Amino acid sequence: MAKPVRRILVTNDDGINAPGLKAAVKIANALSDDIWVVAPMEEKSGASHSLSLTQPLRLIKKGVQIYAVTGTPTDCVMFATRHMLRNDLPELILSGVNFGQNIAEDVSYSGTVAAAKEGTLFGIPSMALSQAISLDNRHKIRFEFGVKHGPAIIRKLLKLDWPRDTLMNINFPDIEPDARCKVRITKQGKRDARILSLEERIDPRNNSYYWYDFKRESINAGRGTDIEAILEGDISITPLKMDHTDTGTKKKLSALFA
Repeated sequence: MAKPVRRILVTNDDGINAPGLKAAVKIANALSDDIWVVAPMEEKSGASHSLSLTQPLRLIKKGVQIYAVTGTPTDCVMFATRHMLRNDLPELILSGVNFGQNIAEDVSYSGTVAAAKEGTLFGIPSMALSQAISLDNRHKIRFEFGVKHGPAIIRKLLKLDWPRDTLMNINFPDIEPDARCKVRITKQGKRDARILSLEERIDPRNNSYYWYDFKRESINAGRGTDIEAILEGDISITPLKMDHTDTGTKKKLSALFA
């Protein structure tokens, strides 16, 4: 049995007032009595692993061990580990629960995943948690699924001594909490890049402005991928490495330039 977690840091990219953050705190409370929340003051979806290098950060106290930072998810983890909790670091970082899945190429853009990356860089076991949504948005997002299933999954993962340069990317399916499902250990999938586009609109002064548009269409999922698991209503756990080196191409390059 995994020992209780002494201290947990909770963060996200949807902002300090996001309902998914409340779900993550509930998950953390099932694992530890010492929970710290440091999250962005505003939504920072798509911020990836960015830092606020050209402007100061401000800290706003929101409650007991609850703080908002005027920056990115990475700033929040930086603030907690390099300043606020530097003398008594958390044993686990939970980032999320994100509004919407973080699968396939999402992991490159996601602030939720980036916060877990930053914790991993600092040597702290870190997990990104995301709640999938339906393609047609026909009902409200089911954050209660992660609240029910998340603690047991995290306890089991903490029994494993995984490499310190690896983070866990966990996606919960868009199903009812009591529905039957499996836990699948998956690889990162790949979508059609055309799923993301720019939509042009006209403002009242007849000037153009643009919104990113996510096409709600079916996706061809590869076998064993995070996409397949979520589309088929299962929990996806994907271990992600911080080392981006393509070792196969590195060997070819070494031979080429020998």
